[in-house]
Amino acid sequence: MNTYSSKLLEEAVNELSKLPGIGRKSALRLALHLLKRNSMEVEFFGNSIIQMRNNIKHCTKCYNISDTDICEICASKKRNSSIICVVEDIRDVMAIENTSQFTGLYHVLGGIISPMDGIGPQDLHIDPLIERVKNDDTNEVIMALSTTIEGDTTNFYIYKKLKDLNIEITTIARGVSIGDELEYADEITLGRSILNRTPYSTKL
Repeated sequence: MNTYSSKLLEEAVNELSKLPGIGRKSALRLALHLLKRNSMEVEFFGNSIIQMRNNIKHCTKCYNISDTDICEICASKKRNSSIICVVEDIRDVMAIENTSQFTGLYHVLGGIISPMDGIGPQDLHIDPLIERVKNDDTNEVIMALSTTIEGDTTNFYIYKKLKDLNIEITTIARGVSIGDELEYADEITLGRSILNRTPYSTKL
């Protein structure tokens, strides 16, 4: 157990070690690194975290993170607004955007159905998705959830909600291995899985 000569340093290490993937040794290295930086740099670093936490928004249309009520993707006239790609969280939006292979819009569910974790359809942004498809000029909904049991369960639930609407329902190709999460797929594989998507009904 580390003995700290400064209570302030110890408190900083305690807070940094609460971050995912950061143990106490890494937290100590980070804290000591910050001590070596000039005060303006550290103040800017701290303020950027506070500003992000206090002022970041969720897009009122797709639930992606945004600095404004409508995110840049939803607001862009260059995007194909007739196609909606359904993803689990914002990391999946970033992963797909990095492929440069998708030009439609997104809908972030905020998770997937997982009874073991107490997460049901009512805890996700599924109802807003259904209303969005009904009210907007949507031609296709792409299911791009992780290829896990929970992801497949969520896909099927959404499919049942959408199947009677006059739209195409597709799923990304299984280039992404079973059990994989989108954020860990390489860009080429993920890009191909988006381009080579198939009708969801063929998976039933």
